[in-house]
Amino acid sequence: MKINKKIINFRGIKFFIEQDGKEVARAFLYILKNDLHDEPFGFMEDVFVAEEYRSQGLGTKMIEELIKTAKQNNCYKLIGTSRYPRLKVHELYLKLDFKDWGREFRIDF
Repeated sequence: MKINKKIINFRGIKFFIEQDGKEVARAFLYILKNDLHDEPFGFMEDVFVAEEYRSQGLGTKMIEELIKTAKQNNCYKLIGTSRYPRLKVHELYLKLDFKDWGREFRIDF
């Protein structure tokens, strides 16, 4: 049997906050599609707030806007990942109604 390939296009949206011409916070939303659902799903990646700007609500505001955009794009779910030691990030995600749903596995190249 042969494994076939088909290119599937996706859309990426970068959210960012600038202060004095410097990017101090960012997050990416990727709108993806698979064959399991008619609707797309969102993948949230590279959520970052510069250390000196943390605890000011910037991450919360940015993720809330990202969630709103995922809903506007008819995503049936939004996936966000975080490394184990990032407990404050986990608290933020839970506060924003994310569920602790599973584990992430990866290979670095």
